[in-house]
Amino acid sequence: MTYETLLIEIDGPVAVITLNRPDALNALNDKLVTELTDALNGFEKDASIGCVVVTGAGRAFAAGADIKEMRVQSYMDAYGNDFITRNWERASTFRKPIIAAVNGFALGGGCELAMMCDFILASDAAKFGQPEINLGVMPGAGGTQRLTRFVGKSKAMEMCLTGRMMDAAEAERSGLVSRVVPAADLLNEAKAVAKKIASQSRPIAMMTKESVNAAYETMLRQGMMFERRLFHSMFATNDQKEGMNAFVDKRPPKFSNS
Repeated sequence: MTYETLLIEIDGPVAVITLNRPDALNALNDKLVTELTDALNGFEKDASIGCVVVTGAGRAFAAGADIKEMRVQSYMDAYGNDFITRNWERASTFRKPIIAAVNGFALGGGCELAMMCDFILASDAAKFGQPEINLGVMPGAGGTQRLTRFVGKSKAMEMCLTGRMMDAAEAERSGLVSRVVPAADLLNEAKAVAKKIASQSRPIAMMTKESVNAAYETMLRQGMMFERRLFHSMFATNDQKEGMNAFVDKRPPKFSNS
């Protein structure tokens, strides 16, 4: 499908979604997030896709929400139209693995979108921040919640109250990003990681993602029970038998995603 604000590339079992409003630093307007939701819905249903990479065109991943579009809204506009909840959060519920490849600015809603993905690969030129306080509001797409879980209360509080940006090195030290790579290598590295993930058993990868996410949403005892039940259920799959037999036979596994 052709989109006005996204570029789509299919590289084997990997789909690359590029946010494509470079003149606006890929600011997130209603059309972009609606198209992103549609693209993710399609890739979730597409059995040939095992992993998705989300990145941005030009100098930014996404430099926040589109302020020109947002500034005129009243309370009843935002509440009545279910602003953000209606179409911004699809990445956070996407069942397959999804990677944010961040080069340049990931600010406000852009930082929040990156945090909705399963992990972030950042270029050495990336900058992260929640500058909404400078606009007379606070983060509204998870910035006060996910950022605090990633980097801790003190750093999240400072960033949300001052609008300060952190560079890629600080983001990696703080646990916000998985790894930092040179800007020129970012997309190739993200694709390589995505292909590695997509080469695994699809249902096992999806269940593993569910289990890691549960660690953020449950107490330890509940999380351990969730993990154990998913682990037990994997012994009903053909891929568990194939993976373990291949290990014993000293050969690469051939997963059937079943």
